[in-house]
Amino acid sequence: MAQQLETIETRIPGRMDRLPWAGWHWMIVVGLGTVWILDGLEVTIIGSISDRLTQSSSGLGLTPSEIGLAAAVYVAGACIGSLVFGYLTDRWGRKRLFMITLLLYLLATVATAFSFNPIYFFICRFFTGAGIGGEYAAINSAIDELIPARHRGVVDLAINGSYWLGAAFGAVLSVVLLNEGFFAADIGWRLAFGLGAILGLVVLLVRRHVPESPRWMFIHGRNDQAEKLVEGVEHRVERETGRSLEPVNASITIHQRHSIGFGTIVKVAFGQYPKRSVLGLSLFIGQAFLYNAVFFTYALVLTKLLDVPGDAAPWYLVPIALGNFAGPVLLGRLFDSVGRRPMIAGCYIGSGVLLVLTGLLFQAQVLDAVWLTVCWCVVFFFASAGASSAYLTVSEIFPMETRAMAIAFFYAVGTGLGGIIGPLLFGGFVEQGIGAVTFGYFIGAALMIAAGVVEIFLGVEAARKSLEDIAAPISAAQPTVGTR
Repeated sequence: MAQQLETIETRIPGRMDRLPWAGWHWMIVVGLGTVWILDGLEVTIIGSISDRLTQSSSGLGLTPSEIGLAAAVYVAGACIGSLVFGYLTDRWGRKRLFMITLLLYLLATVATAFSFNPIYFFICRFFTGAGIGGEYAAINSAIDELIPARHRGVVDLAINGSYWLGAAFGAVLSVVLLNEGFFAADIGWRLAFGLGAILGLVVLLVRRHVPESPRWMFIHGRNDQAEKLVEGVEHRVERETGRSLEPVNASITIHQRHSIGFGTIVKVAFGQYPKRSVLGLSLFIGQAFLYNAVFFTYALVLTKLLDVPGDAAPWYLVPIALGNFAGPVLLGRLFDSVGRRPMIAGCYIGSGVLLVLTGLLFQAQVLDAVWLTVCWCVVFFFASAGASSAYLTVSEIFPMETRAMAIAFFYAVGTGLGGIIGPLLFGGFVEQGIGAVTFGYFIGAALMIAAGVVEIFLGVEAARKSLEDIAAPISAAQPTVGTR
């Protein structure tokens, strides 16, 4: 039965933003944020086992260029999945889609473990990427709509940064599974994908308790359900904190609707907010090229150019992963206090400059595997905070009805350009030698610096502001009133 659509006045956004931090918010963080651990696990495993997959004893015998192709196929799946599932997230709701996309990931990653030839392996990687790409749109939308405005920056960055916990775990796991003293050459890498599916199943069980976004509900004719949900959350938070919640006077008037068409989405993004669209593309292209190019092929750089044994290469990814996680966690609060624009620009430009210095030292061949890893730790401490802020930015600066699709679009276009081209280029660069790889580093640095400059001129200051104040909903009948 179709929901009855009305024009309503609601205080739900203000009520959600004024909530003090409580155990309920931790449940949201754990239930939704752990998807990035899965993505980090996936990307790092394929990077760590890339040398093994080039060996005939693995059962696949891929070439270095095919390793780059597998990475590109994974990213292509993520881009297409983000667009398809992003559209459905805005249409069907956040919760339904973040369950569907996780199930797709689970099925595809289990199927990867049974790969018997390169074509089958590529197909499985495509659908694994599609599930993860869909997660990006559904999860970022839900997180930003459920977390209070004053905590949104640090929480969003920390959750996106948790990708690197999965990366560290994947690297350590790969060391064990690639040890032929424990597992045969054609078995260990398969177990890596199977264990990733087990972690995904645990996340699925926790995620069942995460609610639908009340912001999505009241726009789509489910205002009574949204009111009941928010009342329940308020009572739970009061019990957990022992504090009575202050009343909220801020309200917004909404013309409810069932869905938003692609035409309206494009018109809003490029007609109403063209500068914000340029900003989103710049941030995503810069970070996508850098990360996908470097991490999908880093094990190859170590083994082919720096003579690191294949079974030892994953250990070098662990400190880099921890540095990447530390950046968003330690710098995250500054994005809410100092502000979005100075922090985003500083992280992008700073990491780009540091990358240029790393490239020059690498080209001069004064860096061994250990010191190259140290340089990457410093570069990615800042780059990781910047990359995480790209997802935060596009989630904040567009209207609620198009939020998931905006995330999906900018992720797909930015990652499609940077994430597919990057691994393909670097796969070939590794075969050509140190000079070619260094040139690739300089490309990544230039894109990061350029994105930082765009942020300086076009950045939107969204720190501690309600989502509805940053970009009024398309369905809003009048501006927000009152004080939030």
